[in-house]
Amino acid sequence: MKIQRKYILFLGISILISLAFALTKATPIYLEIPKNWPKTHYDFSKNQLTEEGFQLGRQLFYDPILSKDSTISCSSCHLQATGFTHVDHDLSHGIGGKIGTRNSSTLMNLAWSKSFMWDGGVNHLDMQPINPITNPVEMDETMEHVVSKLQKSDKYKRLFRNAFGDSKITGQRTLKALSQFLVMLKSSNSKYDKVMRKEEVFTEREQKGYALFKTNCASCHNEPLFTSEKFKNNGLSIDTTLNDIGRMKITNNPKDYLLFKVPTLRNIQFTFPYMHDGRFKKLSDVVKHYNSISPHENLPEQLRNPMNLSDNDRIDLVLFLTTLTDSESLFDKRFSYPGE
Repeated sequence: MKIQRKYILFLGISILISLAFALTKATPIYLEIPKNWPKTHYDFSKNQLTEEGFQLGRQLFYDPILSKDSTISCSSCHLQATGFTHVDHDLSHGIGGKIGTRNSSTLMNLAWSKSFMWDGGVNHLDMQPINPITNPVEMDETMEHVVSKLQKSDKYKRLFRNAFGDSKITGQRTLKALSQFLVMLKSSNSKYDKVMRKEEVFTEREQKGYALFKTNCASCHNEPLFTSEKFKNNGLSIDTTLNDIGRMKITNNPKDYLLFKVPTLRNIQFTFPYMHDGRFKKLSDVVKHYNSISPHENLPEQLRNPMNLSDNDRIDLVLFLTTLTDSESLFDKRFSYPGE
């Protein structure tokens, strides 16, 4: 009896989704999940992907209309060729030349993420864009005014109609469309991935670097996403200018002092500068930092034992990290500026 009820419920949901597509005439698309990857965290049943929704989100991502003075778009801080982050300055820049307080996070494999921002201040992808849109040193706008501007655009009336079946423009639909674009930003075809699929092989030095990575780094940067999604103290001293206390700013828990989200290492070769405040310009500087951390009580257990890497070891580790570069994701025209 329970099995029959579950089947009927599933059938009912499937029919409703089919009807929704029929009404919008939208074309369903799907995020391909690589073999042996974990289950995605994003709930697609509440925001079914369509080609029209994706293209609407793509337009919004690259449109500075989301900012107060129409000068800053999402792509201003998240450039495709650099792993959807910025590389020309340490901290995010906003309207009027205002400077933010953190280095922008890279945007990829977000369908697997449970929290967002360096401090985990946002716990749902659909809500994440509200943070930069309303931040006074980034876009300095309100969702209400964004919607008002979009409602005056014939182009967006058409795009919303294509995606949702009518030209009604709301904040919720705007955010869902952005999510449809963002969840498709996937990196899974680097040399590392090809080696795992037995299509290629590491060089001798890359293989040595991989062994060093598994010994010293993998406990926080878990394969295949190369992040644990957890918050850790990475041994950095606080920047006395920014005074960024990390996750404690969100939780008010002293135990979260200087804890920051473990970032993905995918495309790390091109996502410099590194760390939450962009203090390191080179990947070799990051490895050097972890190789010379002075133990203290706030360090996670994984960092309390010295790495003791030789100069050659550090080079080998960096060589392995470059195998995480996925040129396909960095230059896929489907995720580039869409034009008019």
